[in-house]
Amino acid sequence: MRFHTRKWIKPEDLNPNGTLFGGRLLEWIDEEAALYAIIQLENSRTVTKFMSEINFRSSAKKGDIIEIGLEVVKFGTSSLTLQCEVRNKMTRETIITIDSIIMVSLGDDGKPKPHGKTEIEYVKDRLKG
Repeated sequence: MRFHTRKWIKPEDLNPNGTLFGGRLLEWIDEEAALYAIIQLENSRTVTKFMSEINFRSSAKKGDIIEIGLEVVKFGTSSLTLQCEVRNKMTRETIITIDSIIMVSLGDDGKPKPHGKTEIEYVKDRLKG
């Protein structure tokens, strides 16, 4: 699993219990998955189709730093399936796991569009050539 993004937990990210609000974390995960898929599929019209069961295993508090990790599970015809783990950089505990996030590449008509990708590509490799 590659951890791409870190977030610093600030007062506005907390719930009434003084821990990280789950909705804020899901917002960050959805944004990170979208950015990753848009870059991989080279299509800014990529959307979230599905997110599997979400398992909150621990939390974070103000001042903690968390990391959001994504891993490609599968390339579909018009989709990209990702797996996600978020961990607390300070305590090293896993905060949340999501087994399946499906992102779909759309055409100009708003319908699924084949992307032709079969493996992870890195921007540095695209620049060669």
